[in-house]
Amino acid sequence: MCRHVAYLGEPATVGELVIGPEHALYRQAWEPRTQDSGVVNADGFGVGWYADGDPVPARYRRAVPIWADPSLTDLARVVRTRALLAAVRGATLPGADGEAAAAPFSAGPWLFSHNGAVGGWPGSMTALAAVLLPEEWLRLEARTDSALVWALVLHRLRAGDEPGLALTDTVREVAGAAPASRLNLLLTDGSRITATAWGNSLWYLTGPDRSGAPRTVVASEPYDDDPLWREVPDRTLLSATRADVTLTPLKEPSA
Repeated sequence: MCRHVAYLGEPATVGELVIGPEHALYRQAWEPRTQDSGVVNADGFGVGWYADGDPVPARYRRAVPIWADPSLTDLARVVRTRALLAAVRGATLPGADGEAAAAPFSAGPWLFSHNGAVGGWPGSMTALAAVLLPEEWLRLEARTDSALVWALVLHRLRAGDEPGLALTDTVREVAGAAPASRLNLLLTDGSRITATAWGNSLWYLTGPDRSGAPRTVVASEPYDDDPLWREVPDRTLLSATRADVTLTPLKEPSA
């Protein structure tokens, strides 16, 4: 299992979002509060962020537990961003893909994370994977269920689907092929966050920050005890800007 978080708002340091809060992603790596599967998320981590004027995000990923990287605290103290996606990883199965298996995955302006697991992996995905072109197979970053789910989402994005449709159709197809799957997907292009709650916890926080500016945070679980956090119902698509959040119920694959 994994934990992830995405942010849109005024410039904030990576540390303010990932390390500083009492129940930040950093702590969720060893002490998650709303995680139903697994105890720790120590199989790697990653942070992706956007610099002003550059639509292509930067990433910092490691295969070690987030608390075991001494360089992260320095980076997190000085890097400021208006948009971020970060994750800590609890591997579905042991593997040798190292940091390549750690979210966020990236292509063009997109950052992506998967909190969950595909049931019956890898055999359950054989038919769905057939839609991918040879060049898409060559771009797979890792031999994991999350990397393949990202390839299916990206295939739809490149075909022209808007983010909500790309996530919705991917979740319903994967859930149909592998009914036991947990499919909380998180996607951003630096201006909008799109996410699904499907089998795991998902929360959002929206409203003014300390300066009064609008901001939105979407996370596997709240990183502090702010009463403005709201839980997203299971089987729901979330679409958000820094000032607005929309929730849409998702139908089961058989519906």
